[in-house]
Amino acid sequence: MLTRQGSTVRVLLVNDDSFELATMAASLRLHSVNVVGEAPDKFMAENLFRSLEPEAVLIDLQFSGEAAIVLLQKLRNVNPALGIVITTSCPDLRLFGLMEKNIPPGSKIILKRSISDLSVITGALAQSVISATDGSKMNWINMHTSIHKEDFITVLNELTDIQIETLRLVAQGLSNSEIAKVRFVSEKSVEQIVARIAQHLSITPDRRRNLRVVLAGEYFKWLGAPRH
Repeated sequence: MLTRQGSTVRVLLVNDDSFELATMAASLRLHSVNVVGEAPDKFMAENLFRSLEPEAVLIDLQFSGEAAIVLLQKLRNVNPALGIVITTSCPDLRLFGLMEKNIPPGSKIILKRSISDLSVITGALAQSVISATDGSKMNWINMHTSIHKEDFITVLNELTDIQIETLRLVAQGLSNSEIAKVRFVSEKSVEQIVARIAQHLSITPDRRRNLRVVLAGEYFKWLGAPRH
């Protein structure tokens, strides 16, 4: 049972995948975790947070990454002792447009592929309610070194912040000229950055395939999009 100073910790779940939300809630309750609320979006999460006053939040970081972090920052401002656990399919938060320094202090982040059983989640929740107030920095929770090496030392690490941001903009459908305006650089510079990204990702020129479509596919693959 997840406790803090002898009392059961109240946990709020936030996940925009309704099936995953219901499954996680039921599983955690079977493991004696006091799940007091389930929110499918940030609006309900804020309402439930105010009415239920949870002591920890377990949130899934998917395609609305920036909005999720803004929500967590808002909730932490209301309750500075709030424990925060983040699950994600993506091994590099830059793909969400996020920098780790923007994650609330003491937060625990779990790569979904490293979850072997619910003890990883319950352990992270227990740690989060302690680290929320002890000055700890955010950190990735990983129980298996082999998985850590496989998923964290990836080709993504070879990409600079500028290249990651350019890849995000390409995936959003922006043209080179539009990206140049957003980043205040020349269109030629953007073309060179896109070419370097393709090289890093081992994408060879092919007239039968649109390079920008291929890059977008790579982006969403790393982000954790389901494959069809």
